[in-house]
Amino acid sequence: MKALFSILISLLAAWALFHFKSQLGIFLFPLFLMLVLFITFRLYRMMEKDDDNQN
Repeated sequence: MKALFSILISLLAAWALFHFKSQLGIFLFPLFLMLVLFITFRLYRMMEKDDDNQN
């Protein structure tokens, strides 16, 4: 359920970023980097938990 919720948040954030890119202006790139970091760290944490469950 957490994975589905994370994917939903990421997709909504990506849609909002690229839908409102002209209004965001200079804030677009930092917000995009924050979204990429969020997705990367969230996936890393899920992989770590999966690794712990296998051992």
